Amino acid sequence: MKIVVQKYGGSSVADTTKIMKIAERLKQKVNDGNKLAVVVSAMGKTTNKLLKLSKEITKKPSPRELDMLVTTGEQIAASLLTMALIEIGIKAKSLNAFQAGISTTSNHTDANIKDIATEKLKNFLNNNDVIIITGFQGITKDHDITTLGRGGSDTSAVAIASALNAPCEIYSDFPGIFTTDPRLFPEAKKLKHITYDEIMEMSRLGANVLHPRAVEIAKKYNTPLYCGATFSDEEGTIIDNKENLENPVVTGMSIMVKQTQVTITNLPTDHAVVNNIFAYLGERNINIDMISIIHLNDNLNLSFTYIEDDQNYFEDVMENLKFEFHECEIKYSHGCTKISIVGLGMRSEKGVASRFFQALKNIHVELVTTSEIKISALINKKYMQDAINALAKEFKL
Repeated sequence: MKIVVQKYGGSSVADTTKIMKIAERLKQKVNDGNKLAVVVSAMGKTTNKLLKLSKEITKKPSPRELDMLVTTGEQIAASLLTMALIEIGIKAKSLNAFQAGISTTSNHTDANIKDIATEKLKNFLNNNDVIIITGFQGITKDHDITTLGRGGSDTSAVAIASALNAPCEIYSDFPGIFTTDPRLFPEAKKLKHITYDEIMEMSRLGANVLHPRAVEIAKKYNTPLYCGATFSDEEGTIIDNKENLENPVVTGMSIMVKQTQVTITNLPTDHAVVNNIFAYLGERNINIDMISIIHLNDNLNLSFTYIEDDQNYFEDVMENLKFEFHECEIKYSHGCTKISIVGLGMRSEKGVASRFFQALKNIHVELVTTSEIKISALINKKYMQDAINALAKEFKL
């Protein structure tokens, strides 16, 4: 039995016309001798509409009830696509997370997959040409419905493919993965191939292509991934662990907006204090990114970034922290952008950092972080397009 796992995003199943077109594509795949496990997201903006409804009831909805609410979106898409397949003569069955046996942890709105009932899925595939599975969701040991957080349908699809030892095809509006967001840089090149490590880094740094958790699973189980356009036969992008003989120095560029830089000055020169600050923030689930520590005379100045979506809560937390260090001052710089270049070729190529900063010579850089395969810089958002253009030109993206 040749099994292929496919995933279709919300824009692909946004209306019944698109759903019927997908059904016809699946029929062709079945006629070619494949059994299909298809993961779907909710139709269009359904999830956002459901979240808005919840906010009309309460500003702080129960996470459990929120999961109960938003998972209805995927069930609608799954049942409609299954009806479309049956209508054109394909034996199909829709499955929610419970029926598919997708077990998760119990942390609502951000659960992790623990196990998938592989034999159950294989039995469904033995009796059907196509099974349509709700993405983004799972079930706890107590049979509570959970969701997997942002990008959860990607994670569902890759986990199912890994469990079935099958390739995974991710379909969206884009015909593959580009060197950078083509909406910000229309001249961006489409990549025929990219490694797990590169796309994982790009995703973590802001590229809205695949969720990093999905790529982590694919890498762990060596599951081949393919990203392509739903309604086009244009060649897409292959993701695996095969490195090219000559890797490009820089494979891609990621942009992450809505960053705030926090600077805490006049801290005592005691690194235990810094450790305590990060421990304090970590206990309150504040996600810290770029970090800089500067010794100045008898004091420490600490800078770091966080995503502005948490702004109100974050500033309340920081005000409470300030009570512990009466002499310190806290300043915020809102509206920053993090721009990053990524590439396996950076491991062996000399002078990449020099070229990076030369390209940004007319742009003030606030913070910098590096790793073996990436360089990131924090800049004011008004310079974002200039930085994108300069780096794309320098590294031929």
